[in-house]
Amino acid sequence: MTLATAIRTTLAAQMVDGVKTYGTGGATVRALDGVSVDFERGVFTAIMGPSGSGKSTLLHTIAGLDSLDAGTVRIGDVEIGGLNDRKLTTLRREKVGFIFQAFNLVPTLTAEENIKLHLSIAGREADGEWFDTVVDTIDIRSRLGHRPSELSGGQQQRVAAARALVSRPQIVFADEPSGNLDSRSGAELLGFMRMAVRELGQTVVMVTHDPIAAGYSDRVVFLEDGRVVDQLDDPTPESVLDRMKTLGG
Repeated sequence: MTLATAIRTTLAAQMVDGVKTYGTGGATVRALDGVSVDFERGVFTAIMGPSGSGKSTLLHTIAGLDSLDAGTVRIGDVEIGGLNDRKLTTLRREKVGFIFQAFNLVPTLTAEENIKLHLSIAGREADGEWFDTVVDTIDIRSRLGHRPSELSGGQQQRVAAARALVSRPQIVFADEPSGNLDSRSGAELLGFMRMAVRELGQTVVMVTHDPIAAGYSDRVVFLEDGRVVDQLDDPTPESVLDRMKTLGG
């Protein structure tokens, strides 16, 4: 095994020299300007920066929801830029979990059916023991038979988080996952995500503008003007806020 291969096996995802532009001519925006960043397995990483810094673009291109103009992205040991649409869809379904600000639950399905939905679409059965672990960890078992309209916002987001985890993805991407929740529900969700990393070995990459949310992570990657400008290990809300002030965030 080469050193490069050994390094990649410890990474859940990686971007090298990523460039992404939007618009043309004088309206061109360079959302990512040569970004290189690694996301290690079993680590909870928050991505932060001022509005327009490229946070969501970084998340979407790393997750394969959008493509780079230049540079490379790997999920595990697979370079996703060379995949056709079918293979990329399969990779996202089998290797990646998503938690978005909008819960994206199917209103006619129960919580349990929503949690298992992506597995059902893929023709796979949920691992019973793992399903129980996830459901009990997020404390949603008593609500499994309820539809989304019968659940609180926090419960709906926990169902969405369980859906992201039940297939045991290599990596979970979360875009402002607590943005639509009250402070208590947000804290419950973020605490669950942190527990999933520390106790279940999950890898999470989260975009957030909230220093309190970032304080749940293991490290913070700071963006400004489409570039990685700093990183912070073992963050606290206070240390994150202090760093954000220097970015104009």
